[in-house]
Amino acid sequence: MQFHSPKVNPFVNEPVKSYLPGSPERIELQRELERMKSENIEIPVIIGGKEIKTGNTAACVMPHDHKHVLGHYHKAGRREAVLAIEAALEAKKKWERLPWSSRVAIFLKAAELAAGPWRAKLNAATMLNQSKTFKQAEIDAACELVDFMRFNAHCLSNLYADQPISGLSAWNKTDYRPLEGFVFAVAPFNFTAIGSNLAAAPAICGNTVLLKPASTAVYSAYVVYKLYEAAGLPAGVINFLPGDASEISEVILGHESMSGVHFTGSTKVFQTIWKTVGSQLDSYRTFPRLVGETGGKNFVVVHSSADPKTVAHGLAEGAFEYQGQKCSAASRTYVPKSLWPQVQDALMAEIDKIKIGNVEVFDTFMGAVIDEKSFNNIKGYIQAAKNAEDAKIIAGGGCSGDKGYFVEPTVILTENPHFVTMQEEIFGPVLTVYLYEDEAFEETLKLCDTTSKYGLTGSIFARDPYAIQLANEALTHSAGNFYINVRPTGAVVGQQPFGGARLSGTNDKAGSMLNLLRWLSPRSIKENLA
Repeated sequence: MQFHSPKVNPFVNEPVKSYLPGSPERIELQRELERMKSENIEIPVIIGGKEIKTGNTAACVMPHDHKHVLGHYHKAGRREAVLAIEAALEAKKKWERLPWSSRVAIFLKAAELAAGPWRAKLNAATMLNQSKTFKQAEIDAACELVDFMRFNAHCLSNLYADQPISGLSAWNKTDYRPLEGFVFAVAPFNFTAIGSNLAAAPAICGNTVLLKPASTAVYSAYVVYKLYEAAGLPAGVINFLPGDASEISEVILGHESMSGVHFTGSTKVFQTIWKTVGSQLDSYRTFPRLVGETGGKNFVVVHSSADPKTVAHGLAEGAFEYQGQKCSAASRTYVPKSLWPQVQDALMAEIDKIKIGNVEVFDTFMGAVIDEKSFNNIKGYIQAAKNAEDAKIIAGGGCSGDKGYFVEPTVILTENPHFVTMQEEIFGPVLTVYLYEDEAFEETLKLCDTTSKYGLTGSIFARDPYAIQLANEALTHSAGNFYINVRPTGAVVGQQPFGGARLSGTNDKAGSMLNLLRWLSPRSIKENLA
């Protein structure tokens, strides 16, 4: 029996390493890149700690060199989904009874491994499998991944300490139970850290998890799973199920013990999950918790008082970092006509400096988009702009898919505020500009608010404090993460809890206590002392 209530250290964000030429971290990363490229690994389905090779395989490739195969993964099917549910429910019996400090210790150990000896592995896998530059990989696969685990531990400690008041005749307590059943985690391709947290956040709370990684990012997700193993995570707590989402989901979402879904991905897929769960509510043992972060059509509104160079820098970074494949990427911008000539000149100068190509070259700014399907989708939007009478391409527009799925940073200027690229999510390096009359700032704010069905991120650039306040009020429901005089990307765990509403998700704020509360089911206990 344990009689202690240990304290978790105060949370501090993991420092971002610089990777200067000749630095130890750069040398180690380059070696790891070469090692991974020289191998062709076999990735199994992992259920209850046991590796399963189904024989139904698919390739893990590098988007910037799509003929280079990093490995092959075995696909889980209906049978493996059933086995994973059984393994998760069996593991739950011991995992939920483990002292919370013991659960937290495993994830704190995983964080230490990720920050130290596993850092190069995580970054290299993310660079090669998702075509991220070293800078983007370091922010994601190292720092944010570490931050999520440490911050969750910090938040959980505070949650358990939050207890009700008691009178003289009664002692009141709150028991923070995990959910009754298992959690289904569905991960996106674009952030290794998000995929990790989708499984780790419910698990640290005492839940067991079925993790479905994105088919285009199985390689890096597998490295994260092996990190958990190295940290001592018991078998069956997180079960690794790469495969076809529709086949796996049908089994998992139809099970009576499915108690929650932790999702990041497209709005349409999450809507389908929600409809599926809603259509069979009478079959579940409990109302499932549905937590999702989905699409975005993120805006940048520029006021006439804004600094043109600051605006241009924010637009270039916000729209083109990681090829625009961030849920938060800047995709549409409203610029006053008086300021546009200066903003345009500065933006074109920023774009001219962008280097596109192999992310293993350390001065590359943009790699390739994730796969052929995404490549063709982005090309379709660019072609629509080329064919339109009310829009024109003023920068970029080129696409090349021979070696890698490369798309140039593209800027579209439109006369139509409802042009297709002002409204629909593209998930690529495409920014659309609409020019408005300076005196129509308030009307433009209303236009911005009503144009999109999403509500994820947005920015206002202005030096006039009244304009900033006006935008802040008018765009209250337009963005769950709102930025002032900075790009609408780059949320940091513990500093800007991330998530949006409308069709951008349930706004349960990854990287905050709010998210962890979704994986707990409080029980109130009253003991009579009279």
